[in-house]
Parts: sequence; C-alpha cells; structure tokens
Amino acid sequence: MFFPEGNIRVYLYGEPVDMRKSYDGLYALARNGMQRDPLSGHLFAFVNRRATQIKILYFDRSGWCVWAKRLEAGRFISDWREVRTREMDWTGLKLMLEGIEPKQIKRRKRYAHEINRGEYAGATSPSPLASMHVDRASYPSTQCR
Repeated sequence: MFFPEGNIRVYLYGEPVDMRKSYDGLYALARNGMQRDPLSGHLFAFVNRRATQIKILYFDRSGWCVWAKRLEAGRFISDWREVRTREMDWTGLKLMLEGIEPKQIKRRKRYAHEINRGEYAGATSPSPLASMHVDRASYPSTQCR
C-alpha cells in the first residue's frame, strides 16, 4: 500500500522517462540521474513524455515498491521546458497527482479590511456598530408559539 509518512521527501526527475522501466531501471535513474540514495525511504517520481503517466519508486524497509497512475484525460505536467530535477514536498506531489501545478496558480485580488492590512493597527476608535441605534417600535411584533 502507498502510505508515506509526513517527513518524507519527494524527488521529481526532470526529464521524460520510458514507462516500461520498472524497479531496476527507476532505481538506476534515481541513483545516477538524481544523485540520490533510493534506499533512503524517500519517494522518487518519474513522468512519461506525454505527461499522462507517473511512477513513484520507494523502499519501504522490506522491499521496493512502485506506485503508478495513468490519466484518462489531462496531464501531470503542462510544459517540459519548465521542469527540472528537484525536491518537492508531500503536498506538492499530492497537488501534482490531482492535476494542479502550483506555479500556474495566481493569487487573485481580494478585499482586505484596513485593520488587517496594518494601516490602523494601533487605533482605538469605537466600533461603527456601537453607535447604531435600532428603533424596535418600527418593527412589527412577532410572537413565538
């Protein structure tokens, strides 16, 4: 089963990989291509040229494991020119498996209250709601039964 722990590192191989490779071929890419020790227990992710398949190699104290996923639609990576061999965190891998590329996410402009922005952080003015007066006589009476 695929149950990595929270402190696991994930290494993404930065070039397309032939998905016919299995344990030994992926081990060689991790050892020689990434210059990492595959016996460390960390995850090593490999993606094919069309970016529709991914294989993850890891060692779980008793043997080698390969986890694979093939997409029916979409891609794991949108542009190979921007991909480099790199380390990523567990959250980054989960986003990639769901088809979300963090580099493509843009923070949209949102409303921010002035106090939250720090402009009036030290002000001691009363709340604007404190000075409001509600005339209950103008409302129709309601009774709960």
